[in-house]
Amino acid sequence: MPKRKEEPPPPPKPKAPPPIPGLGDYSLQVNVPLVTVPVTITTKNGEFIPGLKQEDFRVLEDGVPQKITHFSQSSEAPVTAVLLVEFAATHYRFIYDMLSNAYGFAQSLKPNDWVSVISYDMHPEIQQDFTQNKQAVIQALNHLRIPGFRETNLFDALYDTIDRLDRVEGHKYIILISSGVDTFSKLNFDKVSKKIKATHDITIFPISTGFLFREAADPYLSPGDVMPGTTDRLDYLQADNEMKTFAQLTGGKAYFPRFTGQVPEVVNDISATIRNQYLLAYHSSNPRQDGSWRKIKVDLVDPDTGGAINLHVNGKAAKYNVIAREGYTAKHEVE
Repeated sequence: MPKRKEEPPPPPKPKAPPPIPGLGDYSLQVNVPLVTVPVTITTKNGEFIPGLKQEDFRVLEDGVPQKITHFSQSSEAPVTAVLLVEFAATHYRFIYDMLSNAYGFAQSLKPNDWVSVISYDMHPEIQQDFTQNKQAVIQALNHLRIPGFRETNLFDALYDTIDRLDRVEGHKYIILISSGVDTFSKLNFDKVSKKIKATHDITIFPISTGFLFREAADPYLSPGDVMPGTTDRLDYLQADNEMKTFAQLTGGKAYFPRFTGQVPEVVNDISATIRNQYLLAYHSSNPRQDGSWRKIKVDLVDPDTGGAINLHVNGKAAKYNVIAREGYTAKHEVE
């Protein structure tokens, strides 16, 4: 299992009010969880912008400014990630694409990174528990050759993976390599979305598989025709939108490569994004744990004026993008 990171200090206890006659002494303590927000800052051309400081960031929760209590850039920090991969008997192209991307990500690992491998069809199965041994990760992927079932129960597998990661401290990443199609899960999209929204410290990077196969087959299909591995061709379009949603909710990015030759580009971009993220954390000024959705907005500001910041890259003024999670559910509980 990954090394346990030192817990951040708890928020200060509210000052106890004076005792009320007849009731004796009492005190009130409100525990407000730490909200972690990974943020990626890039130019319009996708170039990462390093060197920003804590005072350059402003975090709003439901429009209210929050005090950033923890700040770091994750360039040298070890990564804790799960490779969650679809392994089902649909079409060889999907498995080929999955393995190409999974092997590519495994090769990008650094010695101190912690990674596990979970495959799923009808059920999720741990192929490799968390390890820092890159060869162990590759050996786990080598076992994925002959699938046993056609079902692709993505929602169940993703929900189960998030449950497992709840017991691991620090920020975690899920590299979801999948067609995105769910065929037989007990849970639905709304349930798994609620689960994702309730997380404070997980970022999802989905990579779609089978895109080239879908494009090749599409011209030969009439409206209403089915494609292998699904009941309707529109299931793939819906799956694409759901994969994008998983990324948007958690501050990640979704990828839809068409050719195997794009694998290095995708893998390198994920690795670079993870290692160039700024990690911000704060204790919400709203102490109520009422299950409400809290919207997060991250801006860059000039620390001297409080206005918009002017960034320069290679000596030139640069327009920039801010990529961060959209929000979180105040109470870490899913029905």
